[in-house]
Amino acid sequence: EELRMSKTKNFNVQSTFCVLCGLTDDCTEKYGEKRTYVEYNLTVHYYCLLMSSGIWQRGEEDEGVDGFLITDIRKEVNRAARLKCNICKKKGASIGCVAPKCKRSYHFPCGLQRECIFQFMEDFRSYCWEHRPVQEFADKEPRGASQCTICLDLVEHLPLYTVLKSPCCKNAWFHRECLQYQALSAGIFFFRCTVCNNKDKFQKEMLRMGIHIPERDASWELEENAYQDLLHCYQHCDVKRCLCRKGRDYNEPDSKWEIKRCQYCGSRGTHLACSSMRSWEENWECMECRSIFATSGKIKGKYSKQKKRALATSEKTNGTTCLLEEPSPKSPRQSSGSPRNFLLHSPKIMCQNLSPCSHRELPASNRMTMSLSPVMSNGSWSLRHRRLREQRKEVSNILKELKVQVKTKPTRLNINAENIWNSALKGFRQRIFSPTNTIEVSFSNSKNRSKTSTSAASKHHFFQLLMLHLQNSSLFEGSSGKNLSLDFQALEENLYFEAGKMIAVSLVHGGPSPGFFSKTLFKCLVYGPENVKPALEDVADDDVAQTIKKIKYANSLSSLQSTLQDCCEFLAAAGCLRPVTALCDKNMLVNDILICHVIKKVTLPLESFRQGLKTLGVLEKMQMHPDAFSSIFCHKPERLSAKTLCDLFTIHSSSDVNKVEGAGFWTGYLHDVESGESVVTLEDILLFVTGSCYIPAIGFDPEPTIKFLHIRYPIGNRLLNCLELPITETYQQFKNKMEFTIRNTLGVEGE
Repeated sequence: EELRMSKTKNFNVQSTFCVLCGLTDDCTEKYGEKRTYVEYNLTVHYYCLLMSSGIWQRGEEDEGVDGFLITDIRKEVNRAARLKCNICKKKGASIGCVAPKCKRSYHFPCGLQRECIFQFMEDFRSYCWEHRPVQEFADKEPRGASQCTICLDLVEHLPLYTVLKSPCCKNAWFHRECLQYQALSAGIFFFRCTVCNNKDKFQKEMLRMGIHIPERDASWELEENAYQDLLHCYQHCDVKRCLCRKGRDYNEPDSKWEIKRCQYCGSRGTHLACSSMRSWEENWECMECRSIFATSGKIKGKYSKQKKRALATSEKTNGTTCLLEEPSPKSPRQSSGSPRNFLLHSPKIMCQNLSPCSHRELPASNRMTMSLSPVMSNGSWSLRHRRLREQRKEVSNILKELKVQVKTKPTRLNINAENIWNSALKGFRQRIFSPTNTIEVSFSNSKNRSKTSTSAASKHHFFQLLMLHLQNSSLFEGSSGKNLSLDFQALEENLYFEAGKMIAVSLVHGGPSPGFFSKTLFKCLVYGPENVKPALEDVADDDVAQTIKKIKYANSLSSLQSTLQDCCEFLAAAGCLRPVTALCDKNMLVNDILICHVIKKVTLPLESFRQGLKTLGVLEKMQMHPDAFSSIFCHKPERLSAKTLCDLFTIHSSSDVNKVEGAGFWTGYLHDVESGESVVTLEDILLFVTGSCYIPAIGFDPEPTIKFLHIRYPIGNRLLNCLELPITETYQQFKNKMEFTIRNTLGVEGE
C-alpha cells in the first residue's frame, strides 16, 4: 500500500506517454482527451483508442475507458507493438487503412500529419493518404478563392486535404481546421452549414471527410446561466418626471408604483402613478414608439388615398384600427409587442419561461395586435397552413432516411380486429419481432381466422386503428391536445414503453401521423420535462382546473388566502403548500401546481414513453428537428382535398392522345367528389389506388402516379401505387366508370 501511494505521489500527468502513440502531448482538439488511470498505470489519448483497428467497446459506458476494457487495451497495445508505422518508422502503429489490399499502418498523430482520413462514425474507419475519400469537383467549377465563412480568411477552391466544400451550397468553402473547431464547439445538435443552415446533408458529408462531431450539446448551451441576461425583465421608470420617492427602479406589484412597460417595444417603462394610469389594464406606449406611429400614420394617410376602397375597409375590425399594420422598426413583424417574443429564437429558453396562452390570458400590453383585419387573418392562416405542409414534407424526408434501416426480412403480425390493442401488444412483444424487419399484417376475428390477406392495405389499416386506440386509451388524458396520464397498472406492465415504440414503428413503416399530442407533452419529449412550463389547458381534471383558476384569478390577498384555506388538503398532497404574503405570490403557486399535476406526476411514464420513442432513432430525429416533427405530433393530419390529391399524383400518359382532356376529366372529377356530387369520397379514391385512406407521415413509396390508357375501366395497382384510367370521349363516361369501379371494388373488399 505504501509503495502504491509513493507511486501515486510521483506520478506526473504531463510526463506520461500515450500507450498507443507514444506522445505526451495533451491537445484535446487534435488527439481527444488525454486519459490517465493511475491505478492501471495507463495513459491514452481518446482518439487513439477510438481509431485503433483491433479493439471494440465490449463493456458498459462506465467500465474501463468509456466501455473499452483495460484488458482489451493492453491486448491492443501488445498487438500494435509488432507493427511498424509507415510514416515515422517506429513500432506501435495500432491503426490500419481499411482499403482492400492496403497494408499501411500508422499512429493517430502520424496519420494526421500525413493527411489521412479518420471517420468518427459507424465502424470508425481510417484511410491512408492514398486511399482516403475525396470530394468531387465539377470540371466547369471556377478555380478561384472565396472567404471561409467561419474565419473570414481566403480559401482556395482546390481539391486539397486542408480545404472542404459544402455539399449543400455551391459557393461555400471552408478550411478543414475551421470546420473541426466549429464542430467541437457546436456539437451534433447545432453543427450545420453556416450558409444555408442545412444539417443532415452537411453533417453526413463532413463525417465522411473526417470531421469529428461530438455527440453532446453545444458548448454555449452547457454554460451555467448563459442566457440570464435575456431573461431580465425591464423595470425602470423612464418618464420625464418620476413621482416615486423610492426611485425610478422601485417596483411594487399590485400598487400604483408597479412598473408598466411599453406595449410595443417593452424596453421603456413607467410607474402607473407617474403616467396617471388607474389600473394595469390600461395600455401605455413610450414617446419614441408614439412618435414612430404618428409619423407612419401620416405617411399611411397620404398613401391610402391612392388605394382602392376595398383595402381601406380592411384596415379596421369591429371599428378598431389596426395600429401595427406598419410595424415599428424596434419590433419585428412577427412580434405581438412583448419583449419576450425576442426569446423565441432559442427553443430551450422558450420552454423554460414561456407557455402558450390564449388571447384572454395575455397581459393587456400584449393584446393590441389581436384585432387584425380579416384579410390579415386569412393571410396568416394560409401562411401557417403552407408552413405546416413544408414541415410535414421535411418530416417525410427524415423518416425516409430512417427507413433505410428496414430490411426485406418479414415479420408477420396476426391481428384480431375485435381486440386490436392486445393482439398488437402480443405481436410487438413476440421474440422474433424486430422493428427493422418488414411488417406484414394478417387480420382475423373469432369467427373467421384468416379474414384478410397480408397486403399493404392491411398494414395501413392496422396502424390507423392502432393510433386511434392509443389516442383514446387510458395512457393519455385531455380532450384535443393530450398529455400522458398516470396509470399504475400500465406502468407496471411497461405499456408506456410499448406505446412509444408502436408510434415510432408506425411512423417509419408508413402509419398515420399521431396528431393528438399537446405542445407541453411534445416539448417534454424533445427538451426534457425540466425545461417545460405547462399551461392551464394541460390540466384534464376539471376539479383541479377549477381550483387553479380560483387561485389564478383571485383579485385580492384576502380572497386568495380564503381560496387557499379551502383547498389546503389538495395543496398539501401536491406538495405545493407555501406561505402567501402578497397577491403576486399566486403566480408562483399556480406554476408549482401545474408542474406537479402535469409533469412531476407522470415522470416515470414519461421516461418510459421516451425510451419507446427511441426505437429506430425517431426520438433523436425529433430532438434534432423539433419544429418539423411538431407538425405531425401536435397537429391533426390535413384533411384530403381535391388539390391535395392533384398534387399527390403525377400524371403519365402512354401517348399524347387526349392527354390534356384526360387530365381535365381527372381534375374535374376530384372537384365533384369534394363538393359531394359523387357516391364515392376522396378517401375512397386514395384507398382504391394505394390501399390507404390517409397519407402516411412518411409518404407513399413508390409515389402515386396516373396513366391514361385505352382500357374499359379504371385499375388501381396498389403494388406500384398507380391509377390506370380509361381514355373516354366525354366527362360523364369518365365519371360513371370511376364511380362504378371504385364503389364495387371497395364494396367487395368490405364484405
